[in-house]
Amino acid sequence: MRIAIVSDTHDHLPNFKRALDWIKKAKIKLVLHCGDVCAPAVLKEAAKDFSGKIHLVFGNVDGDRFLMAKQVYEKEIGNVILHGEWAELKVDNKKIALTHRPKFARGLATTQEYALVFYGHTHKPWEEKIGKCRLVNPGNLAGLFYKATFAVYDTKTNKLELKILEKLK
Repeated sequence: MRIAIVSDTHDHLPNFKRALDWIKKAKIKLVLHCGDVCAPAVLKEAAKDFSGKIHLVFGNVDGDRFLMAKQVYEKEIGNVILHGEWAELKVDNKKIALTHRPKFARGLATTQEYALVFYGHTHKPWEEKIGKCRLVNPGNLAGLFYKATFAVYDTKTNKLELKILEKLK
């Protein structure tokens, strides 16, 4: 199964929608968002044309968390699963964690309980191995400080790809 990992949208709706359009065309049905969507309206607007599931954790500048949670729990955004500060998922027998905060992500990776730990916040794409765990930052969708990027991970091949938004067709 292929999954897309995004982070740090920072209200950049056109980039978020462009990434989700590419993800949809690539027949990817699962998106992990490592936080900092910012405005609840951006999440609602971007998610409405995507039929897959979006797992989301809060970032440090997510605005109205109460409204975002209300939209998710009242099914205004039916395809988003909101996890709070961090999430633990099992996808094709791979244990995955996601969070926004780099230090927390590193702590999760050092437990050696996860095959992958995804995080955001720094906006910089990054990958490193900590023991058997891959610690990965997909970059940012807002294009702040670095180019707008996201990652795609294939659970079958264990291949991780960085996608640069401006180069997508």
